[in-house]
Amino acid sequence: MSAGDVQHAGLNLGATDKETHDQAEPDVFGFWIFLMSDAVIFALLFAVYGTMLGATVGGPTAGSAYKIGPTFAETLILLTSSLTFGMALIAMKHGAAHRVLLGWLAATLILGVAFLGLELHDFATMIGDGAVPMRSGFLSSFFALVPLHGLHVLAGCLWLVVMMVQVPIFGLDARVKINLLRLGLFWHFLDIVWIAIFSVVYLQGLI
Repeated sequence: MSAGDVQHAGLNLGATDKETHDQAEPDVFGFWIFLMSDAVIFALLFAVYGTMLGATVGGPTAGSAYKIGPTFAETLILLTSSLTFGMALIAMKHGAAHRVLLGWLAATLILGVAFLGLELHDFATMIGDGAVPMRSGFLSSFFALVPLHGLHVLAGCLWLVVMMVQVPIFGLDARVKINLLRLGLFWHFLDIVWIAIFSVVYLQGLI
């Protein structure tokens, strides 16, 4: 790749597949625009949560409603899934066998499903303890922010399943590679949002 080549944010394929790398430029840039619009939505929900944090009206507070142990486990699982997806993209870039790529994608999917399972258990525990969205403005803002991230993870898991079907059917053509690049950006974006949720929402509940 020459010094004059434009590199998009994400995994660059120029050294191994310059044609697909050049084709990915506008597609990946467009996907970044989508991610930034999604980031604005999350930023607004964070702002609402911050203003409603004290609006408990005598109901459960952050300190009593949150369980930091399971949430920390969810954080480790999601961060590990970013590592496995990164390994999948490296396998794709360097032309590893399809089974290697599919293995890393499957590991990412398993971790994503495990994250969702733990998160749903947390929500069920909170609701069982009376921390329901209708109880207070604080809980309404929590259930507007955190489950939205979970829905994004669910969408990412479904996207992973689609890609695991496309790889053996179509092979690693330009379309499949670009879709994997975009999915990688989406998955890492969800990790960043979760770190913000863990720091701003859950850790703050310990104070």
